[in-house]
Formats: sequence, C-alpha cells, structure tokens
Amino acid sequence: MASIQAVKRALRVQLKHRISDISDIEKLRQSQSVTQKLLSHNRYQTARSIAVFLSMPDEVQTGDIIRDIFHQGKSCFIPRYQSGSTHMDMVRLGSVEEIHQFPVTTWNIRQPGEQDGREEALAMGGLDLVLVPGLGFDKEGHRLGRGKGYYDIFLERYNHQFAAKPYTIALAFQEQLCDSIPVTENDIEIDEIIMAGDLEMLKK
Repeated sequence: MASIQAVKRALRVQLKHRISDISDIEKLRQSQSVTQKLLSHNRYQTARSIAVFLSMPDEVQTGDIIRDIFHQGKSCFIPRYQSGSTHMDMVRLGSVEEIHQFPVTTWNIRQPGEQDGREEALAMGGLDLVLVPGLGFDKEGHRLGRGKGYYDIFLERYNHQFAAKPYTIALAFQEQLCDSIPVTENDIEIDEIIMAGDLEMLKK
C-alpha cells in the first residue's frame, strides 16, 4: 500500500507538470471538443439528473456543459466538499448565475457554503450521470485524483444506498491519458473517458 501511494504521488507531480505545459488556447480547444462529444453522447442525452464539477483552470472546462444542462431542462448537481474531511455531497444548482455568487474555497473553486441548505442528490433519488474530474486516467477506467478520495468515497456511499450506480464519464485532456494508473481496492473505476481529438471514447 505504501509503495502504491508513493507511485501515485510521483505520478501526480508528473501529470501536474504535463498539464501546466498545455497552453490556454489548447486547453480551450480540447475543452470544446470534449464538450461536443459529451453533448452528443446517448448517456448525456437520456440523463435527467447530472452531476458536474465546476472546473479549475487545469481541468476540461465545464461551463458550456452546465449551460446546456439547464437549456435541456435537466437537473444539475455540483460537488460540495466539506472542509477538513473527505466527505462530498452533490447538491442541486438552481441556475448558471448562482455559481458567481458562491464563496471561493481554498482550492480556488466556487461552491455553496456549508450552511447553504440545498437539495442533495442522494436524498432525491440519485443521479443518472456523474461527470468526473481527475489528474490522470488509463484505458482500463482507472483514475488518479488529487489524493483526497472525494469521488471514490462518494460513489462508494452511493453504491451502498442504491441498487444501480450512476454512469460515470471522465472528462480529460489528451495529455492526461496514462499507460497505467496504480490503484488500490478503494479506487472506483470510471465507466468511460471522453477526450479531445481523434482518440476514441475509451470504455473499460
């Protein structure tokens, strides 16, 4: 276990450097390509309740996806991380405009305050689709996050509560694809990865 964690830490450093070398223009180009692929995806089109992350500068940008979710009349849920813990809820977003009113966390992302009472996905019957961020992914559906385990723990909690788990799609830059991601028994596999360019949408 200790050696796997060490390999993960080293890979995170490598991937952060790799992502930082992508120009802003290229990040935008790839984000637009990923968005187009997702919006035409059958899983997205048929989903009624979707969880999507509010993207940081080093991630595929999700603003156009969020706008389309509301345009299509779907229910939109976003992460709310509890400070000082590994607990994350998916809470209902009322509108695109709300995002700009949220406080900024220490990770420099916006999210509703902890005292901001919102509908929570697990209390509302679950989710059809979860769009997942990460630092790295491989063709087996393995994911390398930022080390806190928020998504793994949330999806494990979800699986305990519901008979069927939501379909999970990772949104990634081409540079985030790895030959292999080291995993432990607590790491939950992603169903599919969507990347830009001519690469196929990868399924485990």
